[in-house]
Amino acid sequence: MPEDTAQSLRLLVLDVDGVLTDGSILIDGHGMETKRFHVRDGLGIQLWRLLGYDVAIITGRSSAAVQHRATELGIRHVFQGVGDKVAAFGELLKDLDINASQAAVIGDDLPDLPMMRLSGYPMAVADGSPEVRETAEFVTTRPGGRGAVREAIEHLLKLEDRWDEALAYFA
Repeated sequence: MPEDTAQSLRLLVLDVDGVLTDGSILIDGHGMETKRFHVRDGLGIQLWRLLGYDVAIITGRSSAAVQHRATELGIRHVFQGVGDKVAAFGELLKDLDINASQAAVIGDDLPDLPMMRLSGYPMAVADGSPEVRETAEFVTTRPGGRGAVREAIEHLLKLEDRWDEALAYFA
Protein backbone atom coordinates (compact mmCIF):
# COMPACT_ATOMS: atom_id res chain seq x y z
CA MET A 1 0.00 0.00 0.00
CA PRO A 2 1.37 3.42 -0.82
CA GLU A 3 2.27 5.29 2.34
CA ASP A 4 -0.11 8.17 1.55
CA THR A 5 -3.01 5.69 1.37
CA ALA A 6 -2.17 4.25 4.77
CA GLN A 7 -2.10 7.71 6.30
CA SER A 8 -5.49 8.60 4.84
CA LEU A 9 -7.51 5.56 5.99
CA ARG A 10 -10.40 6.39 8.29
CA LEU A 11 -12.79 3.47 7.83
CA LEU A 12 -12.69 -0.31 7.86
CA VAL A 13 -15.61 -2.07 6.15
CA LEU A 14 -16.26 -5.72 6.96
CA ASP A 15 -18.33 -8.39 5.34
CA VAL A 16 -19.67 -10.94 7.83
CA ASP A 17 -20.10 -14.47 6.46
CA GLY A 18 -16.67 -15.70 5.48
CA VAL A 19 -14.87 -12.70 7.03
CA LEU A 20 -16.07 -12.26 10.63
CA THR A 21 -17.28 -15.87 10.57
CA ASP A 22 -16.01 -19.00 8.85
CA GLY A 23 -18.91 -18.80 6.41
CA SER A 24 -20.95 -21.56 8.02
CA ILE A 25 -24.65 -20.93 8.50
CA LEU A 26 -25.81 -22.62 11.70
CA ILE A 27 -29.57 -22.99 12.18
CA ASP A 28 -30.92 -24.53 15.37
CA GLY A 29 -34.04 -26.72 15.74
CA HIS A 30 -36.19 -23.61 16.13
CA GLY A 31 -34.96 -22.07 12.89
CA MET A 32 -32.78 -19.51 14.70
CA GLU A 33 -29.51 -18.67 13.01
CA THR A 34 -26.40 -18.50 15.16
CA LYS A 35 -22.90 -17.37 14.29
CA ARG A 36 -19.48 -17.96 15.80
CA PHE A 37 -17.15 -14.96 16.04
CA HIS A 38 -13.46 -15.00 16.93
CA VAL A 39 -12.54 -13.09 20.10
CA ARG A 40 -9.29 -11.79 18.60
CA ASP A 41 -11.21 -10.18 15.74
CA GLY A 42 -13.29 -8.41 18.37
CA LEU A 43 -10.23 -7.09 20.17
CA GLY A 44 -8.74 -5.93 16.88
CA ILE A 45 -11.93 -4.02 16.08
CA GLN A 46 -11.88 -2.44 19.54
CA LEU A 47 -8.25 -1.35 19.06
CA TRP A 48 -9.06 0.10 15.64
CA ARG A 49 -11.89 2.11 17.17
CA LEU A 50 -9.81 3.20 20.20
CA LEU A 51 -7.30 4.73 17.80
CA GLY A 52 -10.06 6.86 16.29
CA TYR A 53 -11.04 4.90 13.20
CA ASP A 54 -14.56 3.94 12.13
CA VAL A 55 -15.79 0.40 11.47
CA ALA A 56 -18.79 -0.66 9.41
CA ILE A 57 -20.44 -3.92 8.49
CA ILE A 58 -21.99 -4.39 5.06
CA THR A 59 -23.46 -7.86 4.58
CA GLY A 60 -25.92 -9.54 2.28
CA ARG A 61 -27.60 -11.58 5.00
CA SER A 62 -29.54 -10.41 8.05
CA SER A 63 -28.98 -11.85 11.50
CA ALA A 64 -29.80 -10.80 15.03
CA ALA A 65 -26.45 -12.32 16.05
CA VAL A 66 -24.62 -9.84 13.81
CA GLN A 67 -26.46 -6.89 15.30
CA HIS A 68 -25.76 -8.16 18.82
CA ARG A 69 -22.03 -8.59 18.11
CA ALA A 70 -21.83 -5.20 16.40
CA THR A 71 -23.45 -3.56 19.42
CA GLU A 72 -21.00 -5.32 21.76
CA LEU A 73 -18.08 -3.97 19.74
CA GLY A 74 -19.49 -0.46 19.35
CA ILE A 75 -19.93 -0.75 15.59
CA ARG A 76 -22.52 1.91 14.76
CA HIS A 77 -22.68 1.45 11.00
CA VAL A 78 -24.38 -1.88 10.27
CA PHE A 79 -25.99 -2.61 6.89
CA GLN A 80 -27.66 -6.04 6.78
CA GLY A 81 -29.69 -7.72 4.06
CA VAL A 82 -27.89 -5.62 1.46
CA GLY A 83 -28.46 -6.53 -2.18
CA ASP A 84 -26.26 -3.76 -3.56
CA LYS A 85 -23.12 -3.42 -1.46
CA VAL A 86 -21.81 -0.57 -3.60
CA ALA A 87 -24.94 1.49 -2.90
CA ALA A 88 -24.63 0.81 0.85
CA PHE A 89 -20.92 1.66 0.69
CA GLY A 90 -21.72 4.94 -1.08
CA GLU A 91 -24.37 5.81 1.51
CA LEU A 92 -21.89 5.10 4.31
CA LEU A 93 -19.18 7.25 2.73
CA LYS A 94 -21.65 10.10 2.30
CA ASP A 95 -22.80 9.81 5.93
CA LEU A 96 -19.18 9.88 7.14
CA ASP A 97 -18.21 12.60 4.66
CA ILE A 98 -15.19 10.65 3.39
CA ASN A 99 -13.97 9.33 0.04
CA ALA A 100 -13.76 5.67 -0.96
CA SER A 101 -9.97 6.05 -0.97
CA GLN A 102 -10.15 6.51 2.82
CA ALA A 103 -11.75 3.09 3.32
CA ALA A 104 -10.25 -0.36 3.63
CA VAL A 105 -12.59 -3.25 2.80
CA ILE A 106 -12.18 -6.89 3.81
CA GLY A 107 -14.03 -9.40 1.67
CA ASP A 108 -14.13 -13.07 0.89
CA ASP A 109 -16.42 -13.69 -2.09
CA LEU A 110 -17.74 -12.31 -5.36
CA PRO A 111 -20.41 -9.95 -3.93
CA ASP A 112 -17.59 -8.06 -2.16
CA LEU A 113 -15.59 -7.39 -5.34
CA PRO A 114 -17.29 -4.18 -6.55
CA MET A 115 -16.98 -2.56 -3.11
CA MET A 116 -13.37 -3.73 -2.77
CA ARG A 117 -12.46 -2.28 -6.18
CA LEU A 118 -13.79 1.13 -5.13
CA SER A 119 -11.97 1.19 -1.81
CA GLY A 120 -8.59 2.70 -1.10
CA TYR A 121 -7.26 -0.56 0.30
CA PRO A 122 -8.97 -3.86 -0.58
CA MET A 123 -8.12 -6.87 1.57
CA ALA A 124 -9.11 -10.54 1.47
CA VAL A 125 -9.16 -13.43 3.90
CA ALA A 126 -6.88 -16.37 3.18
CA ASP A 127 -9.74 -18.64 2.15
CA GLY A 128 -11.49 -16.06 0.00
CA SER A 129 -12.36 -16.78 -3.61
CA PRO A 130 -9.47 -16.53 -6.08
CA GLU A 131 -10.98 -13.41 -7.68
CA VAL A 132 -11.19 -11.65 -4.32
CA ARG A 133 -7.64 -12.60 -3.36
CA GLU A 134 -6.37 -11.35 -6.75
CA THR A 135 -8.11 -7.99 -6.22
CA ALA A 136 -6.73 -7.51 -2.71
CA GLU A 137 -3.71 -5.41 -1.81
CA PHE A 138 -3.31 -7.62 1.28
CA VAL A 139 -4.39 -11.22 1.85
CA THR A 140 -4.40 -12.54 5.40
CA THR A 141 -2.72 -15.81 6.30
CA ARG A 142 -5.68 -16.67 8.54
CA PRO A 143 -9.06 -17.78 7.18
CA GLY A 144 -12.31 -15.94 7.76
CA GLY A 145 -13.75 -16.33 11.24
CA ARG A 146 -10.37 -17.45 12.61
CA GLY A 147 -8.64 -14.16 13.37
CA ALA A 148 -8.33 -12.79 9.82
CA VAL A 149 -9.88 -9.43 10.75
CA ARG A 150 -7.44 -9.03 13.64
CA GLU A 151 -4.54 -9.85 11.32
CA ALA A 152 -5.75 -7.28 8.77
CA ILE A 153 -6.11 -4.61 11.46
CA GLU A 154 -2.63 -5.31 12.81
CA HIS A 155 -1.33 -5.04 9.24
CA LEU A 156 -3.02 -1.66 8.74
CA LEU A 157 -1.86 -0.29 12.09
CA LYS A 158 1.72 -1.36 11.41
CA LEU A 159 1.60 0.32 7.99
CA GLU A 160 0.37 3.48 9.67
CA ASP A 161 3.08 3.15 12.31
CA ARG A 162 0.44 2.97 15.05
CA TRP A 163 0.90 -0.60 16.27
CA ASP A 164 3.00 0.49 19.26
CA GLU A 165 0.25 2.95 20.15
CA ALA A 166 -2.23 0.05 20.13
CA LEU A 167 0.08 -2.07 22.27
CA ALA A 168 0.35 0.75 24.80
CA TYR A 169 -3.22 -0.03 25.93
CA PHE A 170 -1.81 -3.23 27.41
CA ALA A 171 1.42 -1.91 28.93
